[in-house]
Amino acid sequence: MKFLDQVKVFVRSGHGGAGCVSFRREKYVEYGGPNGGDGGKGGDVWVEAVEGLNTLIDYRYQQHFKAERGIHGMGSNRTGADGGDVVLKVPVGTQVLDEDNDEVLADLTEAGQRVLLARGGRGGKGNAHFKTSVNQAPRKAQPGEDGEERWVWLRLKLIADAGLIGLPNAGKSTFLAASSRANPKIAAYPFTTLHPNLGVVDLGDGSRYVLADIPGLIEGAHEGAGIGDRFLGHIERCATLVHLIDATAEDPLDAYRVVRGELEAYGAGLTDKPEIIALNKTDAVDPETLAERRAALEAETGAQVHTLSGATGDGVRPLLGLIHAAIEKKKADEAEEARLEELRAAGHDTGWAP
Repeated sequence: MKFLDQVKVFVRSGHGGAGCVSFRREKYVEYGGPNGGDGGKGGDVWVEAVEGLNTLIDYRYQQHFKAERGIHGMGSNRTGADGGDVVLKVPVGTQVLDEDNDEVLADLTEAGQRVLLARGGRGGKGNAHFKTSVNQAPRKAQPGEDGEERWVWLRLKLIADAGLIGLPNAGKSTFLAASSRANPKIAAYPFTTLHPNLGVVDLGDGSRYVLADIPGLIEGAHEGAGIGDRFLGHIERCATLVHLIDATAEDPLDAYRVVRGELEAYGAGLTDKPEIIALNKTDAVDPETLAERRAALEAETGAQVHTLSGATGDGVRPLLGLIHAAIEKKKADEAEEARLEELRAAGHDTGWAP
């Protein structure tokens, strides 16, 4: 299935039905009077996040969505039926942006969330609505209100707990396949991964998380080189980043700097996220060279550099445990910050206390 993470769609809600001008005329009935019914309301257009979808491919072939108009009112005080709604079903993690692709109108991060994109027009009042003691035979009715129409962008940002980053051929897809049941394409040439892949890592005892494999970055990706940086949006929601570096590369330190430079050029707070650095493909490097390259990276980053081999599985399990611990710590920090924010909003002092 083709991966599609950004589409532009046109939505229009239904027009309201017109009110009716009608008078009661029945044989053997002495008194008549106005009995025109009201028009029905036009249908709304909604967008809803649902489970089971991970791409916007459904909107590649249909970009126009129009709700039904309300039915006109009729005699005998019959109100017209409301028009049917239209619901755009999208994957969890989809954002709705305005026509200029600048302002975020909604961010659907949980299954079941719904947002109204276009409200249907109200139905017009029939002449029975305008009857008064001094105007017992009104001959006027309201037309229905027009519906709303607009162009919006739908942009998907995958919901993942951790994201794999690195240069092409760093072994990200191999690591994803070794740590989950995902089956990404693996080959001995660059850019085998053309779109993000997701895998669920199960460590047992109910400990599991979602790992995202992002297509490789090269120098100048923020200017469109290679696949570019358009897929980096899918790791904006990640709690931590896993930076894989090819231990067999000529200069692993330069590879690290290139990827970090692209993250900095992209922005969106990616450089501020917790990062786990690992040298991959250790089975193809002699111990002395591996030790030198590991020491150089640790001196550059000031952080511990882990080693693993996705092909043989050596070091994969411990790294998965470290990723899970980093994710849990991030969630705990966010929960604590939310708790303190609630206390501040309630007027409590959250300053230091002995």
